[in-house]
Amino acid sequence: MKPFDPRLLRYARATRGYLALLVLLGLVITALIGAQTYLIAAIISPVFYNQSTSTNYLFLTTFLVVVFGARSLLSYVQGAIGHRSAVRVISELRTQVLDHAGNLGSRWLSKGNTNEVVTLATRGLDDLEDYFVHFLPELFLTATATPLLLCVVAYMDFLSAVMIILCLPLIPLFMILIGKMTASYSAQRLATMQRLGSQLLDLLTGLPTLKGVGRETGPTKRVEELGLSFAQRTMNTLYVAFLSGAALEFITTLTTALVAVSIGLRMVNGDILLLEGLVVIMLTPEVLRPLREVGTQFHASANGVAAADRVFKILETVPYDHTAHQPVPDMTCTPIRFDDVSILAPGRETIAPASLTTTIDPGEVTVIRGASGSGKTTTINALLGLIPVTSGRILIGETELSNLDRQAWWSNITWVPQRPVLIPGTLAENLDADPESADVAHAAHITGFADVVANLPDGWNTRIGHGGTGLSVGQRQRLALTKALISAAQIVILDEPSAHLDAVAEEYVTRVINELRNNGHTLIVIAHRAAMTDIADIVIDVASRSRAAGEKL
Repeated sequence: MKPFDPRLLRYARATRGYLALLVLLGLVITALIGAQTYLIAAIISPVFYNQSTSTNYLFLTTFLVVVFGARSLLSYVQGAIGHRSAVRVISELRTQVLDHAGNLGSRWLSKGNTNEVVTLATRGLDDLEDYFVHFLPELFLTATATPLLLCVVAYMDFLSAVMIILCLPLIPLFMILIGKMTASYSAQRLATMQRLGSQLLDLLTGLPTLKGVGRETGPTKRVEELGLSFAQRTMNTLYVAFLSGAALEFITTLTTALVAVSIGLRMVNGDILLLEGLVVIMLTPEVLRPLREVGTQFHASANGVAAADRVFKILETVPYDHTAHQPVPDMTCTPIRFDDVSILAPGRETIAPASLTTTIDPGEVTVIRGASGSGKTTTINALLGLIPVTSGRILIGETELSNLDRQAWWSNITWVPQRPVLIPGTLAENLDADPESADVAHAAHITGFADVVANLPDGWNTRIGHGGTGLSVGQRQRLALTKALISAAQIVILDEPSAHLDAVAEEYVTRVINELRNNGHTLIVIAHRAAMTDIADIVIDVASRSRAAGEKL
């Protein structure tokens, strides 16, 4: 675990200005520490020698109050700016994680990465605030205040500077030894948090089913065990932090005591004056303080650093993308051809689909069917440009799909997934259209959603929760079909549109497909049911196969 990860500068631009400010504040605070220490010694020393005057005493005291006030003000400003910078950096990283996870696609998310993304985008990165507010300022003070103040001590008393230099390595030594233990505990804590989040997400998703069969209290014990495990990991981290703090305090106290005893003995012999002795004794803790605080705050912020490291690993995972910018042909008269397309499933020796060769003609209804795991959804993902083909080609007219501008290609497609994405808000907001318009009324009538709205107390102003809570699964599907009908692009892809509908409601899907076909749209439907294949112009059967030993694609 690095004290400062340079990847923060690359992925979080707000870090750059904050670091520049820390360097400037570090230099100013160092100057104020030196001035404050000298003024205190200059006030006390003449009193001891009976050389103090009221005018000189008043001037030095006033100056000391000003210096002390300036140092307190700078500490406050540093903390306030640190909090704001931390919020900006955390917000930037969260946004980048979510965007990048979307670019990596459903395949990457399905390999156990969804829970990690959810954890990092919610609670995981919050611990990074301690890193910015407490750790980084002390780290930069270590790079500025410690060497500068040590030079002042050496100027005042070289022997004391030598003693401090000999004791200084003990602090990073203890930091390294205890830091390795803290890094392990922090990683375990984050992993436990992800497991707990995964269990809770699964529980919330399946809670209606569990409640329906009277088993809603079943997962209670498991969730409680995970919660206790998370609490134990957190306490282990705190235990190491307290241990680190105690060790660092002991080293600092021992070093200060050695310097103070040496100064005291030499002052008795007259080898050093009171002014120099006081300055050295008071500066010794200030020389050690930044390094000591770095050790203490490092363990307090280790959880955030561990989370940031996981974020960087996600951001450094290269998604599939192409930078081609060829224009998309007119899709009203351009066929889509799969030329011996095979796609190797990641992490498995399965090719799905395998050697798919077919043509999707414009203005027709094409149904893709096959057994579970045969590659139906993978075929659509490849057609959307979300994943690359392992071998073969997808041709749009005479142009390979990988050579087209992907954003322009997406503008030609309306995609209705098996589980439509609905946001918290009203039905009208999810529809993103004027519910009073004739187009919406016509579309809602065809999909049967008009009947659903008529039975709701607030009609189109009815509010739904996250994921469409408040509507049944079939009603959510009808809402998605209504939206697709009023905003349909030339190509419409429907992923199992009747999967959650009964036989009566399935008739509405058939009406939607016929309406789109009559309007000249190209429809690609993933379906199992015979009702969907009966209305198709062409049915494409996809199949998978195991990869042969040594086979190259």
